[in-house]
Amino acid sequence: MNAEIMVRRGVLAFAFAGLFAGGAYAQTQDATPQQQEVQSDKKDIRNDKKDLAKDRADRNADQRDINHDRTDLNKDRADRNQDQRDSNHDRRDLNKDRADRNADQRDINHDKNQLALDDQKYGANSAQADRKDLRTDRTDRNKNQRDINHDRTDLNKDRVDRNADQRDINHDKKDLSTDRKDRNKDQKDINKDKKDLHKDRRDLRQDRKGRK
Repeated sequence: MNAEIMVRRGVLAFAFAGLFAGGAYAQTQDATPQQQEVQSDKKDIRNDKKDLAKDRADRNADQRDINHDRTDLNKDRADRNQDQRDSNHDRRDLNKDRADRNADQRDINHDKNQLALDDQKYGANSAQADRKDLRTDRTDRNKNQRDINHDRTDLNKDRVDRNADQRDINHDKKDLSTDRKDRNKDQKDINKDKKDLHKDRRDLRQDRKGRK
């Protein structure tokens, strides 16, 4: 008798449990599509926020690169201009030293002619024959030639530096152009991410209203 009662109670409990489980399952089945849409919208919003944060970080990094390139470009332009001024100065010095050298050479030629005349008039190695001017002019001529050689070296070095600075300027311009393109692209991505975020938030609001 007790065994029969226990079996009946077990059957009834199992039946009630089945009814409750079926009702809960039915409710879950009814709510699943809307819940899935809401969860999907929330996931899209999270992804949009991540994309937006990443694109902003990229845009800011590109802006820093642009600022750095501008600084480099300004510095290289200043170096290039200074080298050009140095080249101009060296040219002026070179032209002056050449003029001095040529004047010294004319003095030497004049002193040689005068010395030859003195040798004819007073005899070779005579006291009246003035060789001092000739030695002085030769010394001046040789000094000016050394200055010319030095100025040529400086001029060539300044030209090399100027050309290197110009290459740096051209390189900086390319980097600046590339970084600006990247920055503009990142800004477009940011604008697109903002639109996506607004759209996903609107979808979420609509899906929540649909649940109600």
